[in-house]
This record gives sequence, structure tokens and C-alpha cells, in this order.
Amino acid sequence: MSERAFPLPLPESGQDPRFTFGLLADVIEVLRRHGYPTGRMRALDYVELQQALFRFLYEAPAPGPEGGEW
Repeated sequence: MSERAFPLPLPESGQDPRFTFGLLADVIEVLRRHGYPTGRMRALDYVELQQALFRFLYEAPAPGPEGGEW
């Protein structure tokens, strides 16, 4: 079995210029095309989808004073 592609290491800056609202909008559009009810999404739905995507893409921060929590 080969290594997984995800999660990626979080950049040292804590920011990734690819992780944008545009990425979230693209994911929502894919969900819509597959028949999911994205037209009914509310603010909390957007926040939770963005957090789930972030957790899939990036490794968890290191524990301790330098790390942090999700």
C-alpha cells in the first residue's frame, strides 16, 4: 500500500494561499452538481464544511504551547 497524499503539513505560517473561499465555493458547486441541497446551506453549514475540508487537507497542529488546537 502506498503513502497517503493527505493530510499535508500545515505551512509554518499557518496559512496556505490555496485555501480560500473560492476553494470552498468550488467544493459546494461539486456537491450541488451531485444533487446535494446546497441552496439551503446556512452560515454554520459553510463554517463546518470549511473546517472539515481543512481537517482533511492539513495535519493537526502539534500539541503544546507552540501548537494549538483545532
